[in-house]
Amino acid sequence: MNTPSNQKLARKSAHKPARRKDARPAEIIEAGLAEFAANGFSATRLEDVAVRAGIVKGTIYRYFDSKEALFKAAVRSRVISTLDEMAAIVDVFPGSSEALLSTVIKAAHRQIFASELPVLIKIMVAEGNRFPDLLSFYYEETICKAEALLQRIVQRGVASGEFNEGAAANLPMIIMSPAMMTAIWSLTFAANRPIQAEDFLEAHLDLVFNGLKARPPKD
Repeated sequence: MNTPSNQKLARKSAHKPARRKDARPAEIIEAGLAEFAANGFSATRLEDVAVRAGIVKGTIYRYFDSKEALFKAAVRSRVISTLDEMAAIVDVFPGSSEALLSTVIKAAHRQIFASELPVLIKIMVAEGNRFPDLLSFYYEETICKAEALLQRIVQRGVASGEFNEGAAANLPMIIMSPAMMTAIWSLTFAANRPIQAEDFLEAHLDLVFNGLKARPPKD
């Protein structure tokens, strides 16, 4: 019997596949990240990604034509989107350059402790030379964007008199070195010596701004 209740259930069923289909790429990326974290890039198999995602392997190919494409999508979802968001606010940020740089550093630390960014870094360090296309992709899409972002912030600070001109300003990627240390530590020695996320962040900010801030000239 085609009652109003049955019609309502039919409408719900009709909408459910569309919602599931829209969510599926993100679910596949999540499963891929879990497999990359467990096995590294080279040992990860799309068959295992499919099992973890609760789908058949063929479904993955509807969205990603290879394991490399899945990895690139994971990088875009975890790193590139954040960099693009930060780049969009540099020119309109109302506060000081110190506050702006602090905002970017805090965002980097959140990524380290709240996402799979350390896993992606580990794969690039351990396996990047075996997969030059992925290494080039990661460099162009993340490292270059991050460097350009930092350069804009540092130049803004130098122009306003907040930051010193010098070696750190000329090589702004060095500013993020403590964040890399944080990522490496979380992957290696955290079990031997756990360090709180806020302690890493506080030490990073202290190191950067004590070295970068402009000081009055000596008499």
